[in-house]
Amino acid sequence: MSTNGQYGAPEHFVLHISDTHFVGDGELLHGSVDSDANLGRLFDRLDRAGQRPEAIVFTGDLADAGNPQAYARLRDMVEPAAEKLGAQVIWVIGNHDSRPEFRAGLLGTEPTQESVDMVHDIDGLRIIALDSTVPGHHHGEITDEQIDWLRDVLATPAPHGTLLALHHPPVPSPLELLESVELRDQHRLEDVLRGTDVRGILGGHLHYSTTCTFAGIPVSVASATCYTQDLFPAGGGMRGQDSGQSFNLVHVYSDRILHTVVPVEEGPTLYEVTMEQLRYYQSLSPEEQLAVMADASNH
Repeated sequence: MSTNGQYGAPEHFVLHISDTHFVGDGELLHGSVDSDANLGRLFDRLDRAGQRPEAIVFTGDLADAGNPQAYARLRDMVEPAAEKLGAQVIWVIGNHDSRPEFRAGLLGTEPTQESVDMVHDIDGLRIIALDSTVPGHHHGEITDEQIDWLRDVLATPAPHGTLLALHHPPVPSPLELLESVELRDQHRLEDVLRGTDVRGILGGHLHYSTTCTFAGIPVSVASATCYTQDLFPAGGGMRGQDSGQSFNLVHVYSDRILHTVVPVEEGPTLYEVTMEQLRYYQSLSPEEQLAVMADASNH
């Protein structure tokens, strides 16, 4: 990002991706969605744009059914892309994932059912991956042991503050049916986070982008790269749709955090301005700029 203007350059740049829902080899999600291709287009866009995040945070539901083939294929795609970008990969587990296969396939650790909670340091920015899953269920919970662990971690502030990443975001939803799969007993997590150095909460699970606050902390939910939820389904139910897939850019400044939603698919070009043209425009006087804009609108 530009170092000009009143904000200056951000201290950190994090890529936030969620709900890739990779399936078994040769399969399509719900018979029609190519989850692999969608994620591949995302990395192609980043590379062409010259974007260089320091970290890539995946907030859960990485495999649709905990399939070992899915984790292997996801890792084979993400790790080379991350290395090319110079980014650290941070995996967060979701309700569609399986802890043993997740641990073995993505973390290279023993395939146990232990909660997957980790702390990552990104040049002074702490990112905590918190496991909100309940094996065999789709709602979210944070156990007493995790609450104690999180309290201990947050007792020491990080140099540039903390981002908390978990699959089940502590936010309400306009889709009533999602209440049955939300994070339960949220007040317990709220008590731990309030007054700490947590500057932002990253979540997934919902398959649409949204923002809220929790314990006075901004919450940013990244949509899915596989398919999204229609927020106006007929009859008030749920309808998954193969459109509107997106990911988020997280720019961390010394005094604020910027969350930006970016579509996976590029739209048709209406106009295009090069950096050289923009610099030339900025060098003009206000009167000359108005004349240029007037001329452009006539063509």
